[in-house]
Amino acid sequence: MGLIFFLSAQSTLPNLTPDVPHLEEVGGHLVVYGVLALLWARALRGAGVRHAAWWALVIALAYGASDELHQSFVPGRTMTVIDWVVDLLGAGLALAVAGWARTRTRDRY
Repeated sequence: MGLIFFLSAQSTLPNLTPDVPHLEEVGGHLVVYGVLALLWARALRGAGVRHAAWWALVIALAYGASDELHQSFVPGRTMTVIDWVVDLLGAGLALAVAGWARTRTRDRY
């Protein structure tokens, strides 16, 4: 969460893929919030897998909203609902894939 806060506090971030606009921005949101949700699900697994996944999603989405609000105070950055939706997609997809992988692995053994 500290990394997300640090990155969102930067006025500008380098664009390593200038030929593909927004690739890093969207990809970054998907990956970072996916990892955040997976880490929270792992930390909360004592509550049961489903409860942990739902709480991880809620925490990731709440942090995504607070991150967007934080960006509105950073010069050169703006708060956008689209970024928050991409955060939702990253967290949700990561948790869905992890859940699917978990059931596939469990069924094999």
